[in-house]
Amino acid sequence: QVQLVESGGGLVQAGGTLRLSCAASGSIFSIDLMGWYRQAPGRERELAATITTNGFKAYVDSVKARFTISRDNAKNTVFLQMDNLEPEDTAVYYCYARARAHRMLLNLDYWGQGTQVTVSS
Repeated sequence: QVQLVESGGGLVQAGGTLRLSCAASGSIFSIDLMGWYRQAPGRERELAATITTNGFKAYVDSVKARFTISRDNAKNTVFLQMDNLEPEDTAVYYCYARARAHRMLLNLDYWGQGTQVTVSS
């Protein structure tokens, strides 16, 4: 199986910066898509940003000009650089990977445990 471990969350003032990291480990054969989802209190989980193996990136409109997703394929790691943070960015951020484990025939969706990001006004 595949495990995802996030780090880098915390408390920051509006306008501040945080960088999230997520490392995938385990019996990995290949990783296709990686990304970050977020869930604010009382709201559904939403996509924040994704990146393919080839580096194609997608963002939700609300973060496009402020967040940058990147990836180190050799280390099975994905990053989310979050600049100019706003109180509306407060949420639990979950790392996501669509990956294929050894001895498995299909890609499956894997999730990290989540890391809290809190932006104060």
